[in-house]
Amino acid sequence: MAIVNRWIRRITTRATAFIAIVLAIAVTAVACSGGPAADSGETVSGIPPEVVVDYIHTVAASDRTAYTKHVVGRLKTLEGIDKPDGVVTAEATEAWQETNGIPLPAQMFRLGAELASEDGNFTIGLISPWNINDNQAPKGEFEEVGMQEVIDTGEPYKGYQEIGGQQFYSAIYPDPAVAEACVSCHNTHPVHLERYPDKVFELDDVMGGVVINLPLAGA
Repeated sequence: MAIVNRWIRRITTRATAFIAIVLAIAVTAVACSGGPAADSGETVSGIPPEVVVDYIHTVAASDRTAYTKHVVGRLKTLEGIDKPDGVVTAEATEAWQETNGIPLPAQMFRLGAELASEDGNFTIGLISPWNINDNQAPKGEFEEVGMQEVIDTGEPYKGYQEIGGQQFYSAIYPDPAVAEACVSCHNTHPVHLERYPDKVFELDDVMGGVVINLPLAGA
């Protein structure tokens, strides 16, 4: 467990650094989207919102891929050699808190997304038409249309939308199966088998989307 705890602490540290980076980017984007001018009276320039959401997605997706391949993938394989008894005495499991395990990649992503979304500068999350967690079903026209477009094209879907009277720049990015652990977990999950018995994921398939909502100041 000491090894697992060290992993979790390291991951938490990285998540904190990630939040600091994306918040700084988000502030810049909000300024360029029509926010108040600087004290000097000059217009504040910044990065277009469509670029900001790309930055946020790149950092978040890279962290989850690294976690999937180098943490979850390493539980049973060390330097490319299979270890039937495990590399450490832990497993990636949905019930990780109850079993002294570590979170599944989707759970790890959600933990980081909840932290990043706390202050309201932006929100980030996972959605899928083959969702296991009901909270991750596409909601509203933008997510429903965008998610299907992402599945059909494999490309991000971006645009402006209004949520609760607030204007947002939103984007949905393809969320592919980056490791065998992603595929095997979903294909064998009881909820997936019950809801989507004919859907069998393969490596690199788009399994859903990463949705980012960036509020626009002054909109």
